[in-house]
Amino acid sequence: MMGRKRSRVSDGTIAILVLALCFAFNMGGRGVADTYVAFLMPLEQEFGWSRTAIASVYSIYMLSNGLSAPFAGVLFDRFGPRVVYTFGLLVMGGAYVLASFLTDLWQLYLCIGLAGGIGISALGMVPSTALISRWFRHRTSTAIGLAYAGFGAGSLVLVPLAQFMIDWQGWRLAYQVLGGMLLLALPVVLFLPWKRITAGPEGYQPEPVPQGQSRMSLAPLLAAMKTRAFWALAQAFFFTAFSIYLVLVQTIVFLVDAGFSALEAATAFGMAGMLSVVGVSTAGMLSDRFGARATVTATFVSTFIGVVLLYFISYAPAQWALTLYVLFFGISQGARGPIISTIAARVFPGRAQATIYGTIYACMSLGAGLGAYTAGFLFDLTGSYRVGFGFSMFGLLLAAAPFWTTRAIASSHLKSQA
Repeated sequence: MMGRKRSRVSDGTIAILVLALCFAFNMGGRGVADTYVAFLMPLEQEFGWSRTAIASVYSIYMLSNGLSAPFAGVLFDRFGPRVVYTFGLLVMGGAYVLASFLTDLWQLYLCIGLAGGIGISALGMVPSTALISRWFRHRTSTAIGLAYAGFGAGSLVLVPLAQFMIDWQGWRLAYQVLGGMLLLALPVVLFLPWKRITAGPEGYQPEPVPQGQSRMSLAPLLAAMKTRAFWALAQAFFFTAFSIYLVLVQTIVFLVDAGFSALEAATAFGMAGMLSVVGVSTAGMLSDRFGARATVTATFVSTFIGVVLLYFISYAPAQWALTLYVLFFGISQGARGPIISTIAARVFPGRAQATIYGTIYACMSLGAGLGAYTAGFLFDLTGSYRVGFGFSMFGLLLAAAPFWTTRAIASSHLKSQA
């Protein structure tokens, strides 16, 4: 009698599972992190802390996120996705539960700023890019774009949920619920078929570790850092984030100062965020279809037009200009992320891919933090947002330049460079 063959889940099913997991982790991690805006007012009212002091937690969060991204990559390359995601859920979930008991400002910085940044590095695009590039060899940009859309989806769902809980039972319960949601995901993560997920699809062969070199070796990262492609991608990530956050953090305040109502300003900000979900999820598809350089250039042009419209609004606050700003800036907001992530995965494949990408990704967080700080600094210095808009437009040119000056990243069909 013939023995029965053991059933095996198809590669296609595992690939869909990987994409769904990456989307879910991005949605949960980034969505929880973005709820910080809902806690500003209740914390200010209860403790009397200045809004500037409370809002500075975002700068700490971005800095922590950026500096911890390379270590999240090392953790992934050494121990695999199960350990990385478990670590991220424990750190971020535990920190948000502890934040419900805070009584001093330094505790907010520690739990939401420092631990939140570390947690989102372990739950975000560093492990996602490594997994997706392994399972989606031909439609990498499309798949990464869909995973990136989890960022916007998380903000759209969890920020209103946090506000509802704060209004219902207060900010302490809201922090407990948000942290508890992440901790409740731990059993699911622990029992997923990570061995099969990590192994990759049929025919996938991970790069072997050279003899005499440990898995923790930084040699591949150092080799990558000697290439022009590495610094070109870092430049694109850094100046894109710098330019966007020069505008994004101050948008609502600027629009109110320009003469729009607070409701109009908040609505415009929200609509731009909703459009970003569409832009991010379609940018990868367009890149796979028309190439990285053509697609990314179109997104930079769209963002540039959006900033120009804000500059125009500073002189003439017309409703039509605000509508066009929401359209052009919103649809391209975040659209470069999937494309740059895909290029990094293709240029630097192999066993140290997550470590290399994590280091490049860190440049984005550092650029965002510097952009947010520069926006406030320039306004305090000049009394106007126009200088900041000018810096943003110049930064966009610097961000787009590598796609026209560096051959290694100019095409969507890339070969390994390191």
